[in-house]
Amino acid sequence: MKQRNTRKPQKPFTSLTLLRAVILPLSLGLIMVQPQLTIAAESQQPLQLSPSDRTFTHTLENGLKVIVREDHRAPVMVSQIWYRVGSSYEPVGITGVSHVLEHMMFKGTHNVPTDEFSKLISSYGGSENAFTSYDFTGYYQMMNANNLPLSLELEADRMVNAIFPESEFLKEIEVVKEERRLRTDDNPNSRTYERFLAAAYISSGYHNPIIGWMHDLNKLTYKDALDWYHTWYAPNNATLIVVGDVEHNNVFTLAERYFGPIEAKLLPKVTPPKEIAGLGERRIEVEITARVPAIYIGYNVPGINTAKEEWEIYALRMLAGVLDGGYSARIETELVRNQQVTASAGASYGGFSRGDTLFYFSAVPNQNHTVEEVESALMDQIEQLKIELAQPDELARVQAQVISGIIYQQDSISSQANQIGRMESIGRSWQEMDKFAEKLKAITPEQIRLVAKKYLVKNRKTVAVLTPKM
Repeated sequence: MKQRNTRKPQKPFTSLTLLRAVILPLSLGLIMVQPQLTIAAESQQPLQLSPSDRTFTHTLENGLKVIVREDHRAPVMVSQIWYRVGSSYEPVGITGVSHVLEHMMFKGTHNVPTDEFSKLISSYGGSENAFTSYDFTGYYQMMNANNLPLSLELEADRMVNAIFPESEFLKEIEVVKEERRLRTDDNPNSRTYERFLAAAYISSGYHNPIIGWMHDLNKLTYKDALDWYHTWYAPNNATLIVVGDVEHNNVFTLAERYFGPIEAKLLPKVTPPKEIAGLGERRIEVEITARVPAIYIGYNVPGINTAKEEWEIYALRMLAGVLDGGYSARIETELVRNQQVTASAGASYGGFSRGDTLFYFSAVPNQNHTVEEVESALMDQIEQLKIELAQPDELARVQAQVISGIIYQQDSISSQANQIGRMESIGRSWQEMDKFAEKLKAITPEQIRLVAKKYLVKNRKTVAVLTPKM
């Protein structure tokens, strides 16, 4: 049964000194944590340690998983809390509630007045924000490493004590509606892509847009958001990730101090989003005011949690790289430069999702060419890969791009935390990404051909065409 906001606030903190200081003039500052819990490391770790060697995991008794990656190159840290709930969890009628709740989490608790959360982080030179996706909702702060106790105390407070003034909800729901108008309703490509996904995903929660359908936002209530909060926001449905100039045992101590007293909840049972088998090709046309036409082509394929053979995920990723992995990839070489049939085009496959996903193409035709000609050219590239094996130099190029991307990602503590959070939030382990390049390298040209023949077929295909309204 969903809970109402009639209970007394929990007190998950050993001291509310930090939070009570919010109501004082900011120039007075906050009394920070005792010296023995200082986070910044006194000594530098050897740079040759791999990310895996610098990553530590601990789970509290209430189910909160804490992952710490030490990175002492600069005296900063990023702290993130990821909840395993997003738009794919939403039932019909309240689409968009996860994203609306994300907005409402900044509207105050029993200890921190409305909007003071962001002001407090800013007063200490930090930055913060939040994000909602199909599979998760996350909140983060980036600050000087010594301010980690403040970040954790604030985040633990709103995990259990958010109060959502109804007046604030009524204002914020209008903000979300305007966000939808600006990002989707007033953007021809975004509207087409939204309808494309709705046609491609028939039986899973990925059918609905993350921001929600406007007719659902129009009738979404304060209670809907509050019930969603009380259902899903719990320590046993969250992962705390800290990356930066910290010492892992100190972080575990602070996590226990601030999050440990929060009680676990009985969570609804969930299963990975699955798609029913296709019964033929699906086509839609979106005829709206636009400057240029566009085409989206998608194939229903498994993700890492739904694939019967794990190697197929990596083969599909290699297939996407062969088609669209830089200036020398096939789409750019053949369709853009040689044939000049398309002004821009791309292929994409993520694979790391909670459920079934898409292998998809998007393209804008060049002048004097049609979307039909673009689709035909893309289909020719697919058929060629079903017949002829990809060349070794193509595979080497894709592997080099992936490896370089992994290396570049280590330059950013936020990127490192995001990678860990995404994997953990879809029910996987962050450690799998350590073997990502290795598993790609093991894929053969024949395996690429096999997944092309198996998955890029008519019964799995959805096409959406943006036709400019005359």
